[in-house]
Amino acid sequence: MAMGLGSGFLWTCAYESATGQPRESHSGRIAAAMNTSGTESPVVSSSRSGQRTTTRIGPRLISDADPEHPYGWGIAIEDRDRRSMRAFHHALRRAEQGKGQARLVFYGASHVASDSFTGPIREKLQQRFGDAGHGFVLPVHPWPSYRHRGVKIDSNHRRWNATRVRAVSSATDFFGLAGVFVETSKSGARGALRTAEKGPVGQHVELFDVFYLKQPKGGDFSVVIDGERRATIPTRANDSQPGYATFRVPDGPHELEVRTSGNGKVRLFGVAMERDRPGVILDTLGINGSRVRYHLLWEERLYVEHLRRRSPDLVVLAYGTNESGDDTPISLYESRLREVVARVKNAAPRASCLLIGPSDRPMKMGPREYQDRPRTGQLISVQHRVALDTGCGFFDLVAFQGGPLSMVEWAAADPAYGSRDHIHFTRRGYRRLADVLYDALLEGYSD
Repeated sequence: MAMGLGSGFLWTCAYESATGQPRESHSGRIAAAMNTSGTESPVVSSSRSGQRTTTRIGPRLISDADPEHPYGWGIAIEDRDRRSMRAFHHALRRAEQGKGQARLVFYGASHVASDSFTGPIREKLQQRFGDAGHGFVLPVHPWPSYRHRGVKIDSNHRRWNATRVRAVSSATDFFGLAGVFVETSKSGARGALRTAEKGPVGQHVELFDVFYLKQPKGGDFSVVIDGERRATIPTRANDSQPGYATFRVPDGPHELEVRTSGNGKVRLFGVAMERDRPGVILDTLGINGSRVRYHLLWEERLYVEHLRRRSPDLVVLAYGTNESGDDTPISLYESRLREVVARVKNAAPRASCLLIGPSDRPMKMGPREYQDRPRTGQLISVQHRVALDTGCGFFDLVAFQGGPLSMVEWAAADPAYGSRDHIHFTRRGYRRLADVLYDALLEGYSD
């Protein structure tokens, strides 16, 4: 389907052909592809062969239109029985009662890496259920735009080498929890994390948990907290294995700094910043340009141990936008996705899980003319099917935006909700996503 900007934003049946979901045309806004009947998203019926099949109706609308935000539909998480978030809700209830913590881990690509929607979700959850800390953060910028909302990151990053899986990668390595590590053999390489100086949450920490790699020919690094050297950590070992250095401090604002000695390689995976009190912790673990299959190149034993150490109550896999431009057979994509979900469930068997689908990513065909990517709809269908098969939830980003080619309208809006690259959202767009996804995550919590 192609569209020119002067065509009045008329939508056709592309979404129906891609996802099995009927759509209606509507000038400027999408009123279709939403299930307003109040029934469940998946409807199970019997085929002529006697086998049970699942037909997707589409995400339910759970909130009315917001006059302050003309874009971004208030849709629900789709699942088999509206119970995919049960473990997460149980953890939230314990946090609200002052009996425990609720931990979330968000994996994904650049939508997640910027912390532009996960950060606001973290703040909203912590304001309601309690601030239990920032979560997992790298003390060195692995790429220039790396950030974690409310944490000051300061490093001489040119003295470090950052390594992550890329499209051409095929070898397994010890990438750790976030799928990226920073490493150096140089003396005087440093990285520091400091709590927020203002804001409703994020100004306090009372535990730093440093994740590093013990390895042959490993070097030493020092940990300095608030200007005081607390320990020198040797990382040399006979074989490669995870290492941890945990430091407790009085609850309040603090700065942790790591400094290398230069007597061997030091590989750091990140630092968990937490508080020993009820509340919410949300780890933002996004990597620009990543695909879900990259998880399979993270050495599994380390991957599983790190994820178990974070003890998540909800694991989110937000991928697909980059894969919409790939040519990998869709059947191979599905088998890899199932393998990744199985790995996550092995590491966190009691956690809720959520797949967030690709966002709309139109192809520019000429001046003021765009075409939908058929692969996006295929990825949505696969993710929805895998989510239902594995007991996970599914959040449809394209439906949230309004359907295929909605990014064109998002980018043309004033103020804009979509970036000029027609891939990413603006700050306003990410904030709208945060509000809608927050509501979707909490739907049914008080039932």
